[in-house]
Amino acid sequence: MAVAERMNATKGAILSLLTDAYQRRDRVGLIVFQKDRATLVLSPTNSVQLAQRALVNIPVGGKTPLSAGLLMSAEILKRESYTHPDIEPLLIVMTDGAGNVAIGKEQSPNDEAYGIADKIAKNDIRSIVVNMEHEAFDQGLARLLADHLDAPCFTLDELKAENLYRTVKRGMVG
Repeated sequence: MAVAERMNATKGAILSLLTDAYQRRDRVGLIVFQKDRATLVLSPTNSVQLAQRALVNIPVGGKTPLSAGLLMSAEILKRESYTHPDIEPLLIVMTDGAGNVAIGKEQSPNDEAYGIADKIAKNDIRSIVVNMEHEAFDQGLARLLADHLDAPCFTLDELKAENLYRTVKRGMVG
């Protein structure tokens, strides 16, 4: 039940951001990473209607291929920077930070994700991490990911749609 409430708040925040992006002619994309892969469920767009359709059935729970999600994000942001050089990217990662599926076999899932996060930070991509873990079970993994992304990390208490929206808006300015 709490996960469903958090997901509803997240969806509300994403729609608020997209509405604002549409008004400012920005673009928003959405990648879901679950099971053993990352999936682009919304290519970067400023269409509120497309986002609403993409958000309807976002899956929650299960395995977390964090590396795959970060890698796909980096690739899409790179492509978007070539296609739209006038738009400054902002990566928002909503996760508990517990990657448990690696792309390769050389590193642990989290170490692999941290390496990709380090590369994203070195490319000066502004990021925000929203810790989706319940406070009672938080192991600090989202905070570690945020450190590797050189990004702020916000908690579930700040995940209400209006608070997340304001937080991300501040991040866009900064």
